[in-house]
Amino acid sequence: MPRLYPLFSGSSGNCYYIGSAESGILIDAGRSAKQIENALSENGLSIKNVKSIFVTHEHTDHVQGLRVLSTRHKIKVYASGGTIEALKEKNLINDKVDIAPITLDGMEIDDMKMKPFRISHDCAEGFGYVVESSDGRKTAFATDTGYITDSMSEALYGCDTVVIESNHDVRMLQNGDYPYILKKRILSDIGHLSNDTCAEKLVGLVKSGTTRFVLAHLSRENNIPYLAKQTAICALSENKMKQNIDFMLTVAAEKDNAALIY
Repeated sequence: MPRLYPLFSGSSGNCYYIGSAESGILIDAGRSAKQIENALSENGLSIKNVKSIFVTHEHTDHVQGLRVLSTRHKIKVYASGGTIEALKEKNLINDKVDIAPITLDGMEIDDMKMKPFRISHDCAEGFGYVVESSDGRKTAFATDTGYITDSMSEALYGCDTVVIESNHDVRMLQNGDYPYILKKRILSDIGHLSNDTCAEKLVGLVKSGTTRFVLAHLSRENNIPYLAKQTAICALSENKMKQNIDFMLTVAAEKDNAALIY
């Protein structure tokens, strides 16, 4: 039975481990290689257990440690064709990185099936991922998107666990110190999901069979974990869905050492 470890989550870096104690993969490598190695060790995992890294997109908070981590430990990297080209153009990877494209058709790796889906973000060709383990359980990673597209909904519905972006509280963002152009970008269709938009989506996901949620990629400046969680719980409660009965929900911190067990 696989476990999900949200090693890092937020604007300062993102990295998730999913798999067993013996074998697993990383979704993104958005902290330094050393920080990721240490976070794995603190959870009783070894970098030697990481078989592959799947990259969502080329922004630094998702790939900061990618080049060093992958070359130091000879870990295969997968990403969309557009992301690979963007990583090369920005000199975020070099010829020593063993990287290959993954298409929307997906692929199998070890005992897991990887199925990408498109996200709506200001990047070259961003992907989210649905990871299906050998027991048939599905975990979706859906962050860094301005809105939930129809294809995203199709990918997320029916997943057992969904890691979903709850990036900002709209009022905090609008009243905060960010420059107008940055606020406009975050609130756009190629920006980030707000607490309210995320919460609305959770209702439909519970109806589709999802029972576990991880609120992810929270903004340090424009959100509070308690606020993100309560916004989600209120929306679900209004639809007569009870916490720890109909669903379980947690918030991924910037650095989180707690494993989520299916």
